[in-house]
Amino acid sequence: MSEVTTVPTHCPYCALQCGMRLRPTAAGELPAEVVERPDFPVNRGVLCGKGRTAPAVLSSRVRLTEPLVRCPDTGALEPATWEEALAAVAEGLSRTRAGHGADAVGVFGGGGLTNEKAYALGKFARLVLGTSQIDYNGRFCMSSAAAAHQRAFGLDRGLPFPLEDIPKTGCVILVGSNLAETMPPALRYLTELKANGGRLIVVDPRRTRTAEQADLHLAPRPGTDLALALGMLHLVVAEGRVDEEFVAARTEGWADARAGAMSHWPEQVERITGVPVPELRAAVGMFTEAETGMVLTARGPEQQSKGTDTVGAWINLCLATGKAGRPLSGYGCLTGQGNGQGGREHGQKADQLPGYRKLDDPAAREHVAGVWGVAPESLPGPGRSAYELLDALGRDVKALLLMGSNPVVSAPRAAHVEERIRALDFLAVADVVLSETAALADVVLPVTQWAEETGTTTNLEGRVLLRRRALTPPPGVRSDLEVLHGLAALLGWEKGFPADPEEVFGELRRASAGGPADYAGISYRRIEEEQGVFWPCPDESGGGTPRLFLDRFATPDGRARFVPVVHRAAAEETDAEYPVVLTTGRVVAQYQSGAQTRRVDELNAAAPGPFVELHPRLAERLGVAEGEAVAVVSRRGRAVAPARITAAIRPDTVFMPFHWPGEGRANTLTNPALDPVSKMPEFKVCAVRLERAAS
Repeated sequence: MSEVTTVPTHCPYCALQCGMRLRPTAAGELPAEVVERPDFPVNRGVLCGKGRTAPAVLSSRVRLTEPLVRCPDTGALEPATWEEALAAVAEGLSRTRAGHGADAVGVFGGGGLTNEKAYALGKFARLVLGTSQIDYNGRFCMSSAAAAHQRAFGLDRGLPFPLEDIPKTGCVILVGSNLAETMPPALRYLTELKANGGRLIVVDPRRTRTAEQADLHLAPRPGTDLALALGMLHLVVAEGRVDEEFVAARTEGWADARAGAMSHWPEQVERITGVPVPELRAAVGMFTEAETGMVLTARGPEQQSKGTDTVGAWINLCLATGKAGRPLSGYGCLTGQGNGQGGREHGQKADQLPGYRKLDDPAAREHVAGVWGVAPESLPGPGRSAYELLDALGRDVKALLLMGSNPVVSAPRAAHVEERIRALDFLAVADVVLSETAALADVVLPVTQWAEETGTTTNLEGRVLLRRRALTPPPGVRSDLEVLHGLAALLGWEKGFPADPEEVFGELRRASAGGPADYAGISYRRIEEEQGVFWPCPDESGGGTPRLFLDRFATPDGRARFVPVVHRAAAEETDAEYPVVLTTGRVVAQYQSGAQTRRVDELNAAAPGPFVELHPRLAERLGVAEGEAVAVVSRRGRAVAPARITAAIRPDTVFMPFHWPGEGRANTLTNPALDPVSKMPEFKVCAVRLERAAS
C-alpha cells in the first residue's frame, strides 16, 4: 500500500498511543481505513482490535454531528445552531457565577484530551471562569503512582525508561496489570523478555492471559498488595539481599523503611494475602538474583485507599535491591488512558499548573501568570479532587463544563454520582458521542476526534507524540479548542484562547519551561523527525530524556527517598453480610466507560455485555450455573449480569468489567473511599454478596 495518500497518526485509545496511518476513503460507510505503521517503535505496526476499528466511531451513524440544547417545554435535547449552543453555555456558566460565586462553577476534563486541550481547559477554568474547581478523570488512573513517584524520586513520569528496555532486563515484577487485554501490543515486550532469558513474575488475584505467561504467578487477595510488597522486602533483609552500597550512596530513609518491613514477617503476610511463603521466597530469589530488574504497576495496586503507600512499598523493594536509577532497572507505572500522562502535566488537575508545577508554589504561579499576562494573585488555589468534585455537584458546585469524560459509568459509587449530576443547575458536555453523561446535559457540543484534528499526546514512556489531522470533520462539528475560543470570547476574553493547536502548543512550551515536565525544546517538527520526543526537553538544540535518574534522582540532594509504610486493611473489609471481595477491570474489546467502543459492531460482537466472573466453588455454593443472571450487591447498590464460571479467579473474589451502563454497571458497587495522598478512589476492592438474580 502506498503511503503517499496516508497520514501518520496514533491510536485514540490507551497510553501506548500505537502508531498507525490513516487513508481517507472516497466512498463507503467509513471515512478512513487504518494502515499499519511498522516504523513506529512502540508497537512496530501491531494494533489491537480497538485500534484497527477506530475509524468506525468516525461514522456519522454513531457520532454527534450537531449541537443539542434541552428544550424547556419538552425536556428533550433538540438540535440547535452553534451560536445558540455556545450562548446557552456562556449564559448558564455566567448565571451561576453571578448568583453563587466563581467556585460554584466546575470543570471536569478527560485523560484522552490532547496536551493542547488539557492546557487550554485549565487556563480557561482559572482565567475565564476564575474557579478552583477543576479536575479530570485521570485522577482515577495513575494518581497513586504519581504521588509515590514524587515522594520517592522527586518527579513523576509513568515509565522512567523506554519500553524497549523491558525485554533487556533480568526480571520484571508486574503488579495488577493484564497487558494481554488492556494493551495487547505491549505483551510482546514480555514475550521478548522471556525469549531473552529474563524472568516474569505477575501479581494478580486472577490467572489472566498475562499471568499465564509468567514464570511465577502470585494471586493475593485484592487489597493486600501492600502487605505482599512488605513481606518481600522483609525477606530481602532477612536473607541478606540488600544492596548496601546502593542504599548508602543513592538513598535516604532506609532505617525507617526497613523497620516497617521487618514487622511484616512471611507467615503473617501469607495469612493476610493468601500467597504461600514458598512463593514469596521464590519471588524474592528470582528478583534479587537477576542482575537487573523492574517493578511495573497498574491499576490493581494503585486504585486503593492506600494506593500511594502500596506503590511506595514496591518502590522501596526496588531501592533496597539496587534496582532503580541504573540502566535496565527501575520502577514504572503503566499509565492507562491515552493522554493520562500529559493530561495532568499541563493544568487540568486540581493542584497543578502547566509543566507539572504545583499550584500552591509562589514561583510556579508567578511563571505561569507571566505567560498568561495576569497577576499571580489572580489565579485561584487548589480545588477538589475528581470524586470530591463530583460529590459536590448540585450542592457547592451548581454548574459543570465537562469535556471528554463519562462519569455516569466510570466514577465510583456511580448511582450517587449520577444523582449529583442530575442535581446540577446547569451541565454542558463536549463529546464525540452522546454518552450516558452527555444525555443528561442541558447543552451537548459535538467535537472532533483524533483523526479530524492535530495535537500532541504524551504516552506512558513520557514520549510526546503528534497526531496529524487526516480528515475534514463533518460540517456541524468543531474542535474543543474552537469551543473554548468561542466561549472565552462570549465571556469577555477576546484574546488568549487560540483555536490553532500549534499556537496553543507554543504557549504550552513557554508555560512549561523550567518546570518538572519541561516541553520547551519540543516542537511539532522535532516530534515528526524523531518519532516522538521524551520530556524533559528544555532545549531545542538538545535531545529529550528517554532514561531518567541514571546520574541522580530529581530530589534536592539527588538521592531517592525510602518512605516507611505499613500494611493496613482496605476501607471496606468483608463480613458476614458482605462476605466476598469485588474487583473490577477491563476486557480486551472495550475501553474505559465504553462510550466509543460500545458503538463498534466488531467490538460488541467480541464483548457484548457485562459479566460476573466467579470461582466454581462459589458458584456451587450459590447454586448458579454458567450464564445465569447473578446479582452482586454492595452497600452502595446492586448490579446484575450473567455468571462466567472459571477456576482462574480466587474463590473469595469476583470480577466485573466496568465498561457498561444500566443494571450491569460495575461502578454502582464500587467504594469511593479515597487515598489520603492521591485522592484515588478504591475501585479495586469492596465487600459484596452474591444472589441468584431471580431471588
